Amino acid sequence: MSDILQSPFVREMAKTASNMYSHGWDERNGGNISLLLDCEEVKEYLDTERVLRTIPMGFDASSLKGRLFLVTGTGKYFKNVEDDPETNLGVIRIAKDGCTAELLWGFKDGGRFTSELPAHLMSHMARLAVDGGQRTVMHCHPTNTLAMTYVHTLDEREFTRTLWQMSTECIVVFPEGVGVLPWMLCGTNEIGRATAEKMRDFRLVVWAQHGIYGVGKDLDEAFGLIETVEKAAEIFMLTARLPRLNTIDDSQLKVLAEHFGVNYRKDFLNL
Repeated sequence: MSDILQSPFVREMAKTASNMYSHGWDERNGGNISLLLDCEEVKEYLDTERVLRTIPMGFDASSLKGRLFLVTGTGKYFKNVEDDPETNLGVIRIAKDGCTAELLWGFKDGGRFTSELPAHLMSHMARLAVDGGQRTVMHCHPTNTLAMTYVHTLDEREFTRTLWQMSTECIVVFPEGVGVLPWMLCGTNEIGRATAEKMRDFRLVVWAQHGIYGVGKDLDEAFGLIETVEKAAEIFMLTARLPRLNTIDDSQLKVLAEHFGVNYRKDFLNL
C-alpha cells in the first residue's frame, strides 16, 4: 500500500492550504476545505475498512453515506498543513446512519473536522445535484472581498455586476454571478442551509462581513474562482473613492460573454 502522504489528494490539499494562507485569506485557524474523494483511489493508500474512531456530525447527510472526504480540522492553522498533514487533515467517510463521520486517517492529535462541515456537506449535496463533477468546497476570508461587503450594496445582481466590471475575465470565469448572504452566525446549520440554497444557482457565495464559499471540480478550480473574485474586489476597493473615467459597460460585457460562449446571467445586465 502506498504512502498516503504522497497521495495526490493530500499533497494538493496541503499545497493549496499553504497558498491560501500566503495570500492572507486564512488567518489563524480561519477557513476550511473539503474534497470529495474517489474511493478506489483512496484504497491505494488506506485500508478503508479500518475505522480509527467515529465522530458525530450533528447533521443528517444520508444522501452522502459511504462517500469519502478529505477535510481540514477544526482549530487548525492552514500554515501548518504542509508540514504536518496527518494532524491538520482527516479522511472521513459518512457512515450508514448519515449522521456520523468515520475517521479513516488523520487528526492524529485527537482533533476533529472543521466546525463548518455541515455547511460543506450541504453545499456538496447542492452542487452534486447540479454537476456531479464538482467535488471541492472551499471557504476563506479574502481581504478585499470582505471589505467590499462593508461599502457595497449586498444585492447580488449589483454585487455581481460591479465585480464583472472590474476585470475583463470576470464574466467569463463566473458567468452565473455571485450569490450573497447577509451577516449570519457562522458554524451553524442555518447558514449552511442558506449557503446550499444559493449553491443551486452559484458556484460562489459571499458571506457578508465574513468571507466566501467557492466550489469546483478540483482544488485549482475552486481556488481560481475565489482568486478572480478577490482580484476584482481589490480593484473595486482601490478605485471606489475615485472618479471613474472608464469602465466595462454592459454592452461590452455581453460581447465578452458571447464571444467566449458562456451562459451568463442576462438579467444581471442593464441591456
